Amino acid sequence: MDAALKNRIMQEITSSPIMIYMKGTREMPQCGFSNQVVQIFKTLDVPFATSNVLEDQTLRDGIKEYANWPTIPQVYVAGEFIGGCDIITEMYQSGELQTLLKEKCGDVS
Repeated sequence: MDAALKNRIMQEITSSPIMIYMKGTREMPQCGFSNQVVQIFKTLDVPFATSNVLEDQTLRDGIKEYANWPTIPQVYVAGEFIGGCDIITEMYQSGELQTLLKEKCGDVS
């Protein structure tokens, strides 16, 4: 991965408490897994940013290398990679995600 892309990703994941690399946008997810992750964070009523990897193949490939994670969506909380759809869903269902968000980002509704 080139330095410019690595710097871009680092800037994005630290500029918002919650950053989701996904297929599509928060308003129009382009895959079921991305949609599921967006719906979880909307349900929690927390602010989050997204980046549409379908608009940039270099980013799509780079984010997989950056996290050493082969699938999208990818969720970062407070600059730390948390996981993809399955992990986020399991954490949400167990309450672990809400606890993590409260610890890293403050109050969660």
